[in-house]
Amino acid sequence: MGKLARELAKKRGWSGRVAEGTVLGQWASVVGHQIADHATPTSLDDGVLSVTAESTAWATQLRIMQAQLLAKIAAAVGNGVVTTLKITGPAAPSWRKGPRHIAGRGPRDTYG
Repeated sequence: MGKLARELAKKRGWSGRVAEGTVLGQWASVVGHQIADHATPTSLDDGVLSVTAESTAWATQLRIMQAQLLAKIAAAVGNGVVTTLKITGPAAPSWRKGPRHIAGRGPRDTYG
């Protein structure tokens, strides 16, 4: 059944999309459970995989391991599917409230 699905995907030109889906859908089996517990793939656009880490420490560690992660991904789905990793840490809290925002007054002059 798997062979038939691969042949159908190749015949219809879906191989690239299937490989992208494998990276996002089977993240834990591609990179390992320890990394998957602390990092989540968010998007894959034009070979750039965006990954969000749960802490800045994990983001730094993933940046150090970037070459090994790319090798694991290439081994799982093939070369050229993911060419670059964009690793970010958790987002800082936002002070904006509500759906609309008006720009502030600019830099404040408090010296007189």
